[in-house]
Amino acid sequence: MRKVSISILILFLTVFSISAQELALVREGGQFGYIDKTGAFVIEPQFSKAKSFSEGRAAVEQDKKWGFIDTSGKWAIQPEYDKVKYFDSGYALVLKDDQWNYIDTTGKILETVSTEKYFDFEGGVAFIRQEDKIGLIGTDGKIILEPTFDAIKKFRNDHAKVRQGEQWGMIDKSGKLVIPAEYEELGNTYNASGVFGKKGGAFGIIHNGTFNPIDGADKVWNFHGNSGLTYSRKNKKTGFVNSKGEWVIEPKFDKARAFSNGLAPVSNDKKWGFINEKGEIIIEMKYRDAEVFAENGLAPVKEKQWGFIDTSGKLIIPMEYDITAGLAFLAGNNDKGFAGDFARLKSKKGWGFFNEKGELLANKWFENAEPFVKN
Repeated sequence: MRKVSISILILFLTVFSISAQELALVREGGQFGYIDKTGAFVIEPQFSKAKSFSEGRAAVEQDKKWGFIDTSGKWAIQPEYDKVKYFDSGYALVLKDDQWNYIDTTGKILETVSTEKYFDFEGGVAFIRQEDKIGLIGTDGKIILEPTFDAIKKFRNDHAKVRQGEQWGMIDKSGKLVIPAEYEELGNTYNASGVFGKKGGAFGIIHNGTFNPIDGADKVWNFHGNSGLTYSRKNKKTGFVNSKGEWVIEPKFDKARAFSNGLAPVSNDKKWGFINEKGEIIIEMKYRDAEVFAENGLAPVKEKQWGFIDTSGKLIIPMEYDITAGLAFLAGNNDKGFAGDFARLKSKKGWGFFNEKGELLANKWFENAEPFVKN
């Protein structure tokens, strides 16, 4: 029994390791291939056109037709499509003979209700459009929400803003209105701390079903992560408010960005630094630009080029590189800088991946590189 249990454990760990594999799309010698997190090629460069992996499949082109390979580099779906999108919720949109369809990871077509336009699945739902109204379908191809809205925006944190006439509200993935469509403007990102809105000409925070106006605000931004503060502007100056719409840090900065790891980038006189949640300057305003801290405690800062500091202000990666968000959304991160374990940076030598210690992955530069994606 013990030998059997150990064998099962080894099998489980092997399967888990394979399923948790992270690969990045890179270009070398003019051809695209895929590396693992050691920097080694798992799939050698051999494709003239290719996309990042999504749900264990990567789209690659052969003889001007697109198909999908698996993480071993073998064809999972033969190249027979004119255009393809990324997999999400088990399905990807593909175009063949001027007809869009959803296919699963084996290439089987999903039968769906009729729609005037096809939209990608996102987290188990996809939009449908009928007679210029938008609704939702599930991964069974059946309607979850009848087409009743004039617009539905991208789902963020399992919620999406919707428009009825000229008014905005927000729904969850069941199609239930969690914020009634009665706002002139509305934030596009649901957060437990609240969503900003504009009603009767006043900006405020919608929290627990209550609209909390912000005194004098003429612009508000989305809450970020688990911070209970977001930034807002009043009389051309930016400060921070809480879920009740109260000014916690008075508007005294020219610009600001979100709190993360207890610090937020702020700017005065075109110089950026970082404050804590008391509004105290923790990292001196001396940079030309600065972005929010990643979960690993590193933030991009810029003089002529970009580098990274830790929360004490110590420079970890020298300011010698360019950064971009790229396809970070596939890695679950829309921020510039670190996406998971690596930051994707560009130098005169090409594109490379840096870890939180400032080390270049495998000491390699590539002609192009996209973020690592879990499979």
